Amino acid sequence: MPSTHNRDKPWDDGTVDKWTVPEFKPEDNATGQPFAEESSFATLFPKYREAYLREIWGEVTRALEQMHVACVLDLVEGSMTVKTTRKTYDPAAILKARDLIKLLARSVPLPQAQKILHDDLLACDIIKIGSLVSNKDRFIKRRQRILGPQGNTLKALELLTNCYILVQGNTVAAMGPYKGLKEVRRVVEDCMKNIHPIYHIKELMIKRELAKNPELANESWDRFLPHFKKRNVQRKKPKKVRANKPYTPFPPAQQPRKIDLQLESGEYFLSKREKAQQADEEKREQREQKKLEKKAEREKDFVPPEEDAPKKRKSSDEPEKKKKKKKHRKEE
Repeated sequence: MPSTHNRDKPWDDGTVDKWTVPEFKPEDNATGQPFAEESSFATLFPKYREAYLREIWGEVTRALEQMHVACVLDLVEGSMTVKTTRKTYDPAAILKARDLIKLLARSVPLPQAQKILHDDLLACDIIKIGSLVSNKDRFIKRRQRILGPQGNTLKALELLTNCYILVQGNTVAAMGPYKGLKEVRRVVEDCMKNIHPIYHIKELMIKRELAKNPELANESWDRFLPHFKKRNVQRKKPKKVRANKPYTPFPPAQQPRKIDLQLESGEYFLSKREKAQQADEEKREQREQKKLEKKAEREKDFVPPEEDAPKKRKSSDEPEKKKKKKKHRKEE
């Protein structure tokens, strides 16, 4: 049977935009009947978001009522739930409401999160980065690279991908077109794998300029894109200077075992209770010694510095006295 896939379509001309999503209206639901089953989604939110969600929940309810979607805020469980009603006519409304509560749980402000409800090809993506790096200090440093100095790296990514990006805790929330979200995920995951975002920013800037040239639309851009080599720069460790010991052909004397030391001191024959008491006494002595050291450090600020004794100044009467003595001697 011949394929009908590549047949000419009379309605498909150059004026048709295949990417636009038309608004779904109540008239588009031909049956006019409610959905056969109720759909619902729930998500948990952290404790620090509770106060903010309580303030804005009235606005969230009003925004979802326009789409005929019900919502519930459970402060005991710490969860948000959205579900369809009998008046819901748009099947995608519940998915948009699900994305809305996800963004609110990840610290996205309500004015920004509300944009996900509109039909303008805006999608969201929650990128989990907490499990990509095991070391906590390394994780914090790499997460800071996404922000950059004074948030400049994040602003550059937002401009190049046309996405809204928010770094919060162990996740990165992004909102924007599908193509931009794909780039954001690649940049964030590579950053957590120790590839700096500046390399991706340079690549995106070059692609942005190449897209303006219609002659390069059907050509490969690999020859224009930079290729960075991975360099592992090892830091030089300071050399340890060892003191020259005199050479002896005899091996060092064997060190006594721990049990031998306990036998010499008599600790080996003590009971468990006596050993515990002895350990407590040693800890107490160390604690007292540290207290005395800290007290001496604090008192250093109150010890007056030693001052030099003031030098005796010669009075102005001394030269006159000397002159008088000389006169008396001459008269004699």
